[in-house]
Amino acid sequence: MEQLFTLPFCILEVPNMKIKRPSWLHQPSATTMFAIVLGSYFLVTGGIIYDVIVEPPSVGSTTDEHGHSRPVAFMPYRVNGQYIMEGLASSFLFSMGGLGFIVLDHIHSPLTPKLNRLLVTAVGFICVLVSFFTTWIFMRMKLPGYLQS
Repeated sequence: MEQLFTLPFCILEVPNMKIKRPSWLHQPSATTMFAIVLGSYFLVTGGIIYDVIVEPPSVGSTTDEHGHSRPVAFMPYRVNGQYIMEGLASSFLFSMGGLGFIVLDHIHSPLTPKLNRLLVTAVGFICVLVSFFTTWIFMRMKLPGYLQS
């Protein structure tokens, strides 16, 4: 089997090329990669692919009891549908919760002073809790009665 694979290289010769990396090409920093990953996470969880394919309106409207039209940010009773603002608001909350966990990870650094450690812990927990409870409220607005005990 080895002779079968080496047969073409007996006939052909691999060229001796000296390929250099372009001087303008360099490895991106960790902050740049984090920003790219966070931005793509924000767009994907916000439903940008759904928004491009279906082209929903940015907000909806409903008529109240007096006959006036008022804007609605959430498409009620539709799990498979969303308005653009609904997706962006939910995506912001998902990203905020993820950033809260990233901030909480930074309290393990041994160089962080005690006061800063307490402040970072508070900010991380606030981000996670606000994200969780606001997403829970959004879900109750989207499907009334779904998360009731």
